[in-house]
Amino acid sequence: MTDTPGDAHQSLRDLVYVQLRERIIEGEYPAGRRLVERELAETMGVSRVPVREAMQRLETEGFLAVQARKGAVVAGFGPADAEHFFAVRESLEALAASLAAQHATPAGLKSLERILARTRRAAEAGRLRETVGLNADFHRAIVELSGNPLLQDMMAPLDGRLRRLFRLTSGPESSTPMCTEHEQLLAAIRARDPEAAADLARRHVAGTRAFALAALGS
Repeated sequence: MTDTPGDAHQSLRDLVYVQLRERIIEGEYPAGRRLVERELAETMGVSRVPVREAMQRLETEGFLAVQARKGAVVAGFGPADAEHFFAVRESLEALAASLAAQHATPAGLKSLERILARTRRAAEAGRLRETVGLNADFHRAIVELSGNPLLQDMMAPLDGRLRRLFRLTSGPESSTPMCTEHEQLLAAIRARDPEAAADLARRHVAGTRAFALAALGS
């Protein structure tokens, strides 16, 4: 089956969006950097239309901000932004963990175990970038195991911000404690204990919040 012109355009737009988002998350495009549509299109070898659409999406998701006389710049992620993010995330992560404890399948639990095993190996080897990505994968997998499509739709736009925050604030000293907390959360989900899972998720987010705010200089 071949792509229709509309499908091809959407695929290109999505590809440009993912590439730009990853460059922001990984710090290649740091906060305050101006992004020029024409220059990006030339660098990426595409027309300006998918770049413009990708930038509009990134602005909606909080990765870009439009400033007077400057245009689109990479948005910052300071203590106030982190406070707002964690206020929302704490409630949604607790709900996701509670629902995962009720609805997780054996295959889903195995998937979480594999992610945790890979995270532990990466953390022990000092591979911080890989550890950060796997930590985000673990949280995303719990949301998927919730079995609630609406919650998944609500959490999806937060995934990129979570990964960016982890990249900005995580260090080797936080990797091992985070693995331990994830293992405790998995145990509660495996035990089919929604209340324990929700409580562990809240405490985990609260701990991450405190660590992130300290790293951001709050």
